[in-house]
Amino acid sequence: MRLRLIAAVAMIICAASAGNALTAKNLLIVINKSSQKMTVSVDGEKTYTWLVSTGASGYSTPSGSFRPFRMERDHFSKEWDDAPMPHSIFFTMEGHAIHGSPYTKRLGTRASHGCVRLAPANAAKLFSLVQKTGMKNTRVVVRGGFDFGFSDDFASALPRKPKWSKRRNPFADLFD
Repeated sequence: MRLRLIAAVAMIICAASAGNALTAKNLLIVINKSSQKMTVSVDGEKTYTWLVSTGASGYSTPSGSFRPFRMERDHFSKEWDDAPMPHSIFFTMEGHAIHGSPYTKRLGTRASHGCVRLAPANAAKLFSLVQKTGMKNTRVVVRGGFDFGFSDDFASALPRKPKWSKRRNPFADLFD
């Protein structure tokens, strides 16, 4: 009896430590609006690259670095006629989220109202990864595309205050 108890405890400890080994410490989700691709890196190692759809003309997907703050497995948009948004990972207070979409033929093009759309199976995988890693250990970075008529990569290359001039950079307010 005692031997069985020891064996059961050892199995539980092994299972728990194996589960922890599979849990990522850091999750980085990079969305490139220019290429309409998402790269997911787990603990610094690129794990997935998926096609996405970001904001269509007139519907901006914001650029920047964000931390997700809310997740809903079965969300329906109150703003867009109860449109299904399965496996939603919200990353802005304005309601921008990464979520699954049945419109897989549009992936790879700008087609959303500002959210980041993924194929349903990929959205489920990402949702699970964020759950396991934790929102506080997940970072969402959105870049690229044409906001304000310039690509974000071009904007970041502009000097804020040129060293060659004491005048204020006329472009500084455009990219804050």
